[in-house]
Order: sequence, then C-alpha cells, then structure tokens
Amino acid sequence: MVQPIAGDEHLGDDQIAAQRRVADLIHDSYGRLLAVLAVPTRDIAAAEDALADALERALVRWPEDGIPANPEAWLLTVARNRMRDMWKSHAYRMTDPLDETHDSPTEVDAMPAIPDRRLELMLVCAHPAIAANIRTPLMLQAVLGVEAAAIAEAFAVEPATMAQRLVRAKKRIRTAGIPFVLPEREDLAARLPAVLEAVYGAYSIDWQLTPQAAPIETLAAEALHLALMLAELLPDEPEVLGLAALVCLSEARAGARRDRHGGFIPLDEQDAALWDDALIACGENMLRRAHAYRRPGRFQYEAAIQSAHCARRPDPDALRKLYRALQAIAPSLGAVVALAAVDGQIDGPDAGLRALDAIDDRGVERFQPAWSTRAHLLAQAGRPESAAEAYRTAIALTTDPGVAEFLRDRLRALAN
Repeated sequence: MVQPIAGDEHLGDDQIAAQRRVADLIHDSYGRLLAVLAVPTRDIAAAEDALADALERALVRWPEDGIPANPEAWLLTVARNRMRDMWKSHAYRMTDPLDETHDSPTEVDAMPAIPDRRLELMLVCAHPAIAANIRTPLMLQAVLGVEAAAIAEAFAVEPATMAQRLVRAKKRIRTAGIPFVLPEREDLAARLPAVLEAVYGAYSIDWQLTPQAAPIETLAAEALHLALMLAELLPDEPEVLGLAALVCLSEARAGARRDRHGGFIPLDEQDAALWDDALIACGENMLRRAHAYRRPGRFQYEAAIQSAHCARRPDPDALRKLYRALQAIAPSLGAVVALAAVDGQIDGPDAGLRALDAIDDRGVERFQPAWSTRAHLLAQAGRPESAAEAYRTAIALTTDPGVAEFLRDRLRALAN
C-alpha cells in the first residue's frame, strides 16, 4: 500500500495538504476502492497495483492542480485507466505516466456515489477454493487494508510466509474465475463464518496493537462499519447480529480504557460516563434481535458477556454460565482463562487457581492474560511472593506499554 512521504520540512503547504488528504483516503477508502476495481477482472493484485499507482499520482498532481472535489472518484478513474493499460500489455506501459492526458481526469466530480462492494469481496475471499488458513488474512488485507506484517504478527506467522500465502490466494481468485457476486443462501451459510472471523479479527488486531498509532482507530471503525453493514445485509442471521452487537458493545468502552497518558484502565475502574451510550444501545438492540431467533452461537455468547459487563456490576453467576456456554461451542484459551477468573471471584482464589492449573493447552505458558489472572488470584490468596513472580512473567509477555505499567503498579503494590 502506498504511504505518503512524511518528515520533509521543505514541503510546501499544497504538498502537505495533498499528503494529508491521500493519507486520509488510504485509511478511509482503500478497501472500498479496491473492491470496486477488482470486480470486473477478479484480479485483486492488479487492482492493488493500479490503486497504488493512482495514489502515487495524486501525490504528484494534487499539489499542482489542487485536490479535486471528489478525490475518491479521481482515484477510481486513474486506477481504472491504469488497469486498462495493464491489460493491453503484459508489462506496464513504458511511457511516462505523468505525461498521459487520460491520467488527469477532469470530469469525475459529477460521478455517482461509488458503490460499496466490500462484502462481495469478503465473500470471494471466503470461497471454498481459497485455502481455509488464508481466508481471514486475505480479507483483512484486501478489504480492510491491514498491512501484511500486522496480519503475520496476529497469526504468529513469519512475514515472508504470510506474504507468499496472500499472493497465492489472490492468484487463485483470478485463475479460478470466482465471481464477485453475493452467493445463494446455501453457499452463503458455508462462507459466512470466515467473513465474521475476518471482521472480528480486524477488531482484535486493533485491540492488541499500540493505541497511539493513528491507523488503529480507523481499523476499529472499519470493523464496526462492516459488522453493521453485514447486519443490514443479512438481518435474519443471528450470528451476524451477534457480531454486530459484540463489536458495538466492545467499542462503546474504548474511550474509557486508557487515561490521557495512554495508561491502561481495567474494566472495574473505568469511568462509565465515558462509555458511548449510543453504541451500547445499538449493541443491545442487535443482541435482542439475535436472541429472538433462538439459535445461539459464539458471537452471540461473546456479545452477551460484553452486555453483562456494560451493566457495570455484572452478575458473576450469569457470567460463569455464559463463559461455560461459550466454551462448550467455541473453546478458546481466552475463554477458559476468563472462566477461571470468574470461578475465583465466586468460589475463592484457590478455586480460580485450580481452574488455571487444569487448563490443557501448551499455549497457556505464553498467554499473558493467564499470567496476569494467576498473579491477581495469588495476591488474593495471600501468596505475595508467588504473585510477584507471576506478575513479572505477565509483564515480560506484555507488548503494550500501558498494560505493562499497570501490571508493574500491581507488582509494586504487593510490597505495601
């Protein structure tokens, strides 16, 4: 993906304005433009190249010509021209692209609104012809614009390996001739889980990365937008509604998770006045609609857990029932650790520690939440030395500076 040049103190005001506008478009419109470009040819890689070329051209032309009234349409027109050039030859044209008049669109401001084809693109990425282990990463990159390096980190894969898999998947879409259309209902049911995982995967990456980076906020907004769009398109799919509810209820508390210095604030210490009441109401509405279908699923249970937390004083017994139900249909390390924490809250810290010790998953030794939960339970059980050791392990496994400082505060408190 094209990144605008930054840090040059010799740039003029027009260049700076153009760079900022291009940066905004990369963050806000990349996936939408890419989806529209890829529909006619089924060639995602070519669409990416054409869009990157259009963005580079914008950095050159806009400081001279001014930012167009409809910059998205300008980029789409230039990118489409580029794709026509690509298809005329096996190689890019050898002429200087800056001298070609058809690359300086002048009549695009009256262009109708660009359709949002991202959902079709997501369903293409979830086609059975695409390997299951690359569907979600492919959707995260092609539709949401997540960098390959971030995807590789999230999936614990080497960046070069992930890049190769993404390239192969894009070629597969083109060679298999997978159509960019909404599938029939029975086919949709088979592909929908991968789409939901992609949207939630994007939100989870946002959750995990450092909060100071600007693109992260956009990624969360994109995940929320796509979740709500899916709910609008598929209003009778309870798991779609459950995902929308989950993202709404989770994102509603985003403004209260950090202090003004970026420090982490745990849920039970957050200022509820900073929660987004409109998002909570939207999430609760989605959850009620999903519940009416009486077909519970993973995202509905996770949304119900978030709903309980939004009640400010969640019922521990209700939370335990929800976590047990979630673990029964969608077992995960995160859910079983959270269940152990609730067991400790209800039955005492020793019960929670026994539940942690009973986890049969080698990954628990490198799972930071398991160590921070263990440290908390050990402190409650009156075992400060063991708690301190667990806190130190949790800190060593933490990549978020705000969370690390929070855990250090807890460690220091043990000595008082």
